Amino acid sequence: MEWKQYRGSLIGGLVVISLFAILIYNNVDWRACLEPEAEGFVLSCVAENTSAWYARYGVVMRQATVSGLLIGGVYGLVALGLTMIFGVLEIINFAHGALMTVGLYITFILFDTFGIDPYLGLFITVPLLFFIGLIVYRVVIHPARDAPHHNQLLLTLGLTLLIENLLLMVFTATPRAIRLDYGRGETNILGLFVMQFPIRIWRAVITFDKLLAFLGALVVTAILYTIIQKTDLGKAIRATAQERDGAALVGINTDWINMITFGIGTACVGAAAALVLPFRPADPTAGNLFNITAFIIVVLGGMGNAIGALLGGLIIGLTQELTGIFFPGSPDLIGVFVIFILVLLFRPQGLLGQAA
Repeated sequence: MEWKQYRGSLIGGLVVISLFAILIYNNVDWRACLEPEAEGFVLSCVAENTSAWYARYGVVMRQATVSGLLIGGVYGLVALGLTMIFGVLEIINFAHGALMTVGLYITFILFDTFGIDPYLGLFITVPLLFFIGLIVYRVVIHPARDAPHHNQLLLTLGLTLLIENLLLMVFTATPRAIRLDYGRGETNILGLFVMQFPIRIWRAVITFDKLLAFLGALVVTAILYTIIQKTDLGKAIRATAQERDGAALVGINTDWINMITFGIGTACVGAAAALVLPFRPADPTAGNLFNITAFIIVVLGGMGNAIGALLGGLIIGLTQELTGIFFPGSPDLIGVFVIFILVLLFRPQGLLGQAA
């Protein structure tokens, strides 16, 4: 028999193990559920103890859920740029996170030196990162287009180290943060209405900067999705991704499409950088976490799938925040890597990907 026939048993076992692990980590009296005189079934006893735990930690869990979904939108935007690059160029771009760090420092300079609001600076950071992406593609990626995949991977990894060390030389390792003069208390929204921040929903707190980052990520994702689906450029990008030789035969300049796609993917991290700087300081390695997370999201959502990138971002953001609740003291990425392994085992093509 193939191992796939045991999927149901494996999943059931993992659920049971995870449930008891959560109970153990949070000092729930699970041993009483296994005693012969315990009332009812074992599962009802476990459910009773779990309900008691939720009554105690429910507010914290709701806050983690809200925070995870908000940051998950930004993760989805970063992963969208990465999945576009992979879908068209078939290159694993390890420099994606380092280019986001460049965007963080550009946004910081615009705010600190020129007094430009980071959300307005988005209209400067995105075009700058787009042109930086074009230059990186033409100078670094294009000469290695026909090289083996492992050579391309090492090339982008080397580019990451170069960018990080250049940023370290120029800005030092001191984190650079900004503080906005608005977003606390009564805040005027575009002159249309006034809202009180932070917002409290079901006793969970939503801050202005994280809410705006989430909404901004959704807007940028929607714009990019519309471009890909509705415009001639988008059709050319999709044609190149699906059948490069066929696209070239009908007159599409595939090399130009490759360059534009790499620029758009880099612009995505520029937008993400401008949106997260108000609550995430910039340092030379700030993009590494987003880089690792984006790769997992791309695998989770499906290689080259834009909607899958957004869905995967929300799932990973939620998982990362809830890990700290269920397993206090553990690194947040533990739960993310568990999801990653499970996807590779049971659905390697991703949630919305198609099997080869």
